[in-house]
Amino acid sequence: MDIVHANPEDARAVAEIHVEAWRAAYRSIVPTDYLASLSIERREAMWGECIAAGDPELLVAKKDGAVKGWLSFGPCRDIGEHKSEAEIWALYVSPMAWSTGVGRVLWLRAKELMLVQGFKSCSLWVFPQNERAIKFYRSIGFAHDGAAPKNFELGGARLQEVRFVTQLLGSLVTKDKQC
Repeated sequence: MDIVHANPEDARAVAEIHVEAWRAAYRSIVPTDYLASLSIERREAMWGECIAAGDPELLVAKKDGAVKGWLSFGPCRDIGEHKSEAEIWALYVSPMAWSTGVGRVLWLRAKELMLVQGFKSCSLWVFPQNERAIKFYRSIGFAHDGAAPKNFELGGARLQEVRFVTQLLGSLVTKDKQC
């Protein structure tokens, strides 16, 4: 599996996975009408703009040339956070590729890039009902940090997200030396 930065031709596949994964993962969390209203075309336009701007950083996992999942990250967007904290803005894998290691290899590559960019820790926000995602995040070293949850409305429902954090300690190994 290849983990590379997204290019403009990847925008459609990123959008398709975005919508498919939302509909599968959030089926019992987000209102059905909202999930049905998600537009691949609108997401494709949004991701095309993000890819062109390079913000956020967007990695795609490709197997035999097909995008199987993606991860976007950048500096933490939480108010008052230190500049040494990164944030996974989103991580989605095609439901057909769940539990195949795609999310893990995306995370490992993103972590390498975060360390190179000088980040010391990484956070993310997740629906507390999303047990599958929480199990995955815990398996790669994230833990709920006790921060106040984010409350918001989506599709007429009151929802909440909780924050998970991990330290990016460790070293990177290159062909020539250990950093």
